[in-house]
Amino acid sequence: MGPLAAVLFDRDGTLIHDVPYNADPDRVSPVAGARAALDRLRRAGVPVGVVSNQSGVARGLITRAALDAVNARVEDLLGPFHVWAVCPHGEADRCGCRKPAPGLVLRAAALLGVSPRDCVVVGDIGGDVEAALAAGARGILVPTPRTLPGEVAAAREVVPDLAAAVERALLGEGTIG
Repeated sequence: MGPLAAVLFDRDGTLIHDVPYNADPDRVSPVAGARAALDRLRRAGVPVGVVSNQSGVARGLITRAALDAVNARVEDLLGPFHVWAVCPHGEADRCGCRKPAPGLVLRAAALLGVSPRDCVVVGDIGGDVEAALAAGARGILVPTPRTLPGEVAAAREVVPDLAAAVERALLGEGTIG
């Protein structure tokens, strides 16, 4: 891994509280410390992005317009993101972008013009970390009550919150490669 080129975050459960298939921007609520963690990266000149599975679109539970409105609200509350990579497919679609596949991480890195090997992906479930590793990036797990014990045990890097994840990313601790 070279110098840190970008930090990519899962959206639901990582940056904002998870509201399943949320189609209402008014229900967006950032997790504690999210804005401060993102702003720390921005001040350090590190691009930030979002990589998010949104299968509710494929399932017909949320429209793409509603998803875009929710994502716009996330930006309003947490500041600008350099890139958004969203997978609207369901599990049955077997696409290459749905985490734990590497597609979202690869797409975000390409849009930023950086190598995925120089990116860190921060998420709250094993699929986030698996997508990072499949793309050649570094994955950091921030467990929530939804995170399974096996996911925590399998992760190479586990931290208690977003501030600790950003600290590790900036310091380069636990790098792979």
